[in-house]
Amino acid sequence: MTALFYLVESALVLIGSTFIALAALGVVRLPDVYTRMHSASKAGSVGSGLILLALALNSEALPETLRALAAIFFFLLTAPISAHLLAKASYTVGYSMWPGSVLDEMPEVKATTRRSDTPPTSPDEMSDHAAGETVSRRSERRPRIRWSEIRRT
Repeated sequence: MTALFYLVESALVLIGSTFIALAALGVVRLPDVYTRMHSASKAGSVGSGLILLALALNSEALPETLRALAAIFFFLLTAPISAHLLAKASYTVGYSMWPGSVLDEMPEVKATTRRSDTPPTSPDEMSDHAAGETVSRRSERRPRIRWSEIRRT
């Protein structure tokens, strides 16, 4: 019976390591910040969860097992949420999507600056800053594509 546990544990470690290696490869090879974050959060979470599950099966004490299971729970809870928030912040700031992206469903986002956030540095910025104009970085991007515009072939 212990040989079966060792085989299951080693399989979990190998599969988890494969997921983590694929996540690292995705961070290096994928074209834009959004797909890189997706790779790092999803595959990294699954790989880390599998390795922690192998640790939970291997541990002999109940507190170690419970800590490993709690770590799996919190890791799977926090990693995708933090990646989503980072991607949303990147989109708001103006990081462009990969030109080969098919669909952009995010609503129009306008980044605003206030006097307390960013002090003006030039006379032109001072006049814009005093008027309280809204700065939109979406105007520099390609036009949005909607589901209704995509033709099914």
